[in-house]
Amino acid sequence: MEIVEYTAKNRNKYDKFVESHQLGSIHQVTDWGIFQAKSKARDRFWTIGVENKKGEIVASALVIRQRLPFGKCWLYVPRGPLADYTKKKTLKLLLGKIQELGKREHAIFFRFDPAIKKEEKIDWKTTKSHPAHAHYQPESTLILDLSLSEEELLRQMKPKGRYNIKVAQKHGVTVKVSGQPEKDVEIFYKLLHQTTARDSFSSHPLEYYRNMFAVLGPQKAKLYLAQYEGQTIAAIIVTFFKETATYYFGASGNEHRNVMAPYLLQWQALLDAKNAGCKYYDFLGIAPENTPDHPWAGVTDFKLKFGGMRVNYVPAQEIIYRPFWYLLMKFAKWLRNKMPF
Repeated sequence: MEIVEYTAKNRNKYDKFVESHQLGSIHQVTDWGIFQAKSKARDRFWTIGVENKKGEIVASALVIRQRLPFGKCWLYVPRGPLADYTKKKTLKLLLGKIQELGKREHAIFFRFDPAIKKEEKIDWKTTKSHPAHAHYQPESTLILDLSLSEEELLRQMKPKGRYNIKVAQKHGVTVKVSGQPEKDVEIFYKLLHQTTARDSFSSHPLEYYRNMFAVLGPQKAKLYLAQYEGQTIAAIIVTFFKETATYYFGASGNEHRNVMAPYLLQWQALLDAKNAGCKYYDFLGIAPENTPDHPWAGVTDFKLKFGGMRVNYVPAQEIIYRPFWYLLMKFAKWLRNKMPF
């Protein structure tokens, strides 16, 4: 076996492997790397793989460089690497290549969070990693089975969820997919400002969302707009990859909240996903069980009204390359969180 770093000339081979892998997701395709690398905080990416003697890819990773002060960085593989974690030789090659990249880029540590369900026991000794000090991808999510009929989807929802969809329909709320998402994303962003102020969380800059549509294109990312009395009052961004549609971002204004537009938005998006041949609708992140004070408690209550199945993933893992800098970084984070401003 040999390690291969794919370039623009042969990334099609890499992407085909991601599409064929049972754990492959939009977070591991080349377009996701291009999209992420347009962010100021994430300025570079690599696509690497392990190939057998036949030239077939048997494991892969999209590695994203995350910038830190003083010329340092950390490396991140979202929802990967895509590999058989019982194959020590394969993992050693893949992780060795990532460590090589880390040394070249002055990385402090490497984080990865494969889409492996928590009930699957992984021997992390193989990777020489430990639980991450933080994570980007949610450790719990809610997934709807789109093989159910429309009637069955409604039936398995909570009564309040069905009721709120009907409320939106009764008020004449309409939902459409934007034909110009790179332009209409400004409408989404204005609503997002109201949402973040209301619910006390942060968002990305406008350019981040615009890049998302520019790079992923209409096949992989759609902007849904809910309109009421000629005004857009809520919007969501949904990604599409393989058999899964994922509710990625949502925003709603402070006015007309009584017409329950976000419920109709989700309903239309998941029906579109079903009609497009998707098997799953992923709500991308809910609070862990029995955590009523979790920051995601409110949005979790909203998502749970649609029914579905809770999926818990193994915790994110980290491999430390520079222990001194790692401790210094964690101390700086702790100090920042303790500051009164």
